[in-house]
Amino acid sequence: MGPGGGGGAFPNADLIWELEGRLGTAFEESVNHAVNSVTWLVVGMNYYYATLHFVVTLGVLVWLYRRHPGRYAATRLVLFVTTGFALVGFYLFPLAPPRLMHGQNFIDTVLVHQTWGSMASGDLKNVSNQYAAMPSMHIGWSLWCGLTLFALATVPWARVLGLLYPVLTLVVIVATANHFWLDAVGGVLCLAVGYGVAHAWYGRRPSALPRHLPDVGTRRPEPAAPERVPLQKQV
Repeated sequence: MGPGGGGGAFPNADLIWELEGRLGTAFEESVNHAVNSVTWLVVGMNYYYATLHFVVTLGVLVWLYRRHPGRYAATRLVLFVTTGFALVGFYLFPLAPPRLMHGQNFIDTVLVHQTWGSMASGDLKNVSNQYAAMPSMHIGWSLWCGLTLFALATVPWARVLGLLYPVLTLVVIVATANHFWLDAVGGVLCLAVGYGVAHAWYGRRPSALPRHLPDVGTRRPEPAAPERVPLQKQV
């Protein structure tokens, strides 16, 4: 929890909501109510929010390790740096999600439809940070997955799914009132920092690295140093 704790998170939420209103982009409440009116859709989105964030990210990491070992470390570094910067954001700018705001009409879809698995529901809400909305790591991680699949997958349908995944995630985090759309912008910025650090460390973008690690067994042996012949003594 950030320096201001839960108390600081609610004024920050009001600040974000007011800023979006001035920009004419405060559409989250309308999307939240529209989706909540379709039970099967909102329940599906609740489970999407609770599970795919971890399942897809771990799946892409495993796929990278097995199919692109030469790019695994650099691409993993992007994810680690992105998450590290997000943790700094959670500390410096605690933010209550829309579903917890006071004086607004957002619907907590997990609470209303009693779905399980979310870090914001049941006993999990007592051990998770409820005010870690800015930046959105659902967006940061899903965009990392999407860009990785789009850059490295060889089958067209996987590349298309890679592009769709962060877009669908944005719809879900807004519809379930877990994030403002500006939280998504924060997640994108953290990911940009992650890619910047990885590029600086490896000298190129992760997808441009060789697919496979160098095979130590096939390296050419270094030429032996020429044998030093002692000078013959003069007769």
